[in-house]
Amino acid sequence: MKRSEEDEFREFVGIRMERWRRAAFLLCHDWHMADDLVGTVVGKLYENWRRVSAADNPDAYAQRVLTRSWIDEHRRPWRREHPAEDVPDPGWSPPDQVADREQLIALLSRLGRRQRAVVVLRFYFDHSVEETAELLGVTTGTVKSQSARALESLRALSHATRRHQ
Repeated sequence: MKRSEEDEFREFVGIRMERWRRAAFLLCHDWHMADDLVGTVVGKLYENWRRVSAADNPDAYAQRVLTRSWIDEHRRPWRREHPAEDVPDPGWSPPDQVADREQLIALLSRLGRRQRAVVVLRFYFDHSVEETAELLGVTTGTVKSQSARALESLRALSHATRRHQ
């Protein structure tokens, strides 16, 4: 890779890395796994940088690698083991933002993998239905139905949580 390409790559990754990490955490609920997923994204971007940088939307490629890597990770047999829960260190935030974030993370964890991926891509990354479908390799109808089911589940879970508080 030429020096100018490497500089361009470093700038591209540097600007986006923290957002990828937060998105990965929203998908997997584990900061260590989120870091591993981001490492996979960076590695694949680096391997294919000439092609990716020439593409119309390198961000979409990175997000596709992130979500597909997370989905593939759950297919591996060793993922069936469930280590003890670690409390993530979200850093300092005002108390009500911390409570909202923790509630959102807890609610997202109750969704299935596909629904969680759709919610993160549609509402965290702000992708259209068509872009989400392309990133996940599914039809737009699947994205719409998964979005509707996920949002319905999140509403029901949120109402149930509030009633029990």
